[in-house]
Amino acid sequence: MRNYITFLDLGLQPLANNYLKKSQLNKKEKKYRLKIGFNPKTKLVSINKPISSKEMFNDKYPYRSSMSKTMLKSFQDLSKLINKKFKPDKILEIGSNDGSFIKNFSKKKAIGIEPCSNVEKITKKNGFNTYSKYWNLKTAKQILTKEGKVDLIYSANTISHIENLDEVFKSMNIILSKNGIIIIEDPSLLECLKKNTYDQFYNEHIYVFSLLGIDNILRKHNFEVFHVQNLEIHGGSNRYFIKKKNNLRKINLSVKNQKKKEISYGVHQLSTYKKFSKRVKYSKERLKKILNKLYAKNKKIIGYGVTAKSTTILNYCKINKNIIKYFIDTTKDKQNKYTPGTKIPIYKYLGSIDKDIDYAFLGAWNFKNEIFKKEKKFLNRGGKFIIHTPIPKIL
Repeated sequence: MRNYITFLDLGLQPLANNYLKKSQLNKKEKKYRLKIGFNPKTKLVSINKPISSKEMFNDKYPYRSSMSKTMLKSFQDLSKLINKKFKPDKILEIGSNDGSFIKNFSKKKAIGIEPCSNVEKITKKNGFNTYSKYWNLKTAKQILTKEGKVDLIYSANTISHIENLDEVFKSMNIILSKNGIIIIEDPSLLECLKKNTYDQFYNEHIYVFSLLGIDNILRKHNFEVFHVQNLEIHGGSNRYFIKKKNNLRKINLSVKNQKKKEISYGVHQLSTYKKFSKRVKYSKERLKKILNKLYAKNKKIIGYGVTAKSTTILNYCKINKNIIKYFIDTTKDKQNKYTPGTKIPIYKYLGSIDKDIDYAFLGAWNFKNEIFKKEKKFLNRGGKFIIHTPIPKIL
């Protein structure tokens, strides 16, 4: 039983990455009530009714980590640190996507697991050893038999997608070598609360983690965090460095400091989430007010970067194609389709924003700095971006 106290209701939401073909526009979409809850015992924050993994992660999955220069740079920097500090003989990546991380290692050293066969094929085509499977005990045992134990397990923005966390870490325990290291990175709950990024909650993000929450799960499986790195990626993420308890590696001061920050903010208290819920409702009304005001002035607004996050915003705020004319995006699998639920057209990004556009709503706000550098011409001619975090405003 999932003992979560609901603090936020984001209404009916479609599958966040289920971009529609033109032939699907008149068909009824599956929608799910997206309620978010807090578990006072485990300190975990989760959506109340997770959807089956097979509905979300399949051969039509559109996300490509290689589409972002920010992500590629982060993977390169981390791979250098891993090779210098940990020197693993064998690496396993859970949720390897199109191979953007493991391509930084030798093909003999790296193993990838990716349940979405359409992106797993890309990594395999590049010569890497990959398995198109979901991460669970069965998969861990199969890989252990075929490949042996691994010295390092890495997972970015994937563990938060898996409902059964006990099975996640139990599976890691059987395949990780005695002195092996786990590195996990996922959106930071503390940053989500501080920046009011309620769009971190969508059907794929079953959890948004704090150190306090993930630490409670790890301790059950003889693991502990020995270092925490705060990242700017995805609007604020945490990278957790994890070891087995009998590993003599010292625990870095960053762990104590992160826990102190989280406790100081009240991440462990239900009252904090109730206050967050009020801010989310205010954010919704303010964003709608800004967009409706611009629409009344006949300003042309488009969306820039259609994401799983933007699905939450668009459907929660009930923003449609009357307000946002279309989205532009670099991902091929999203182009010439329509946004889930709100049915806004998605066009191919052609290198710049059209000259007749007055405003661009930042769906991919988490890559704001990268986008601003790219769109200097748009900004110089008076074009402006609209962002919803920490409060909706025109930039």
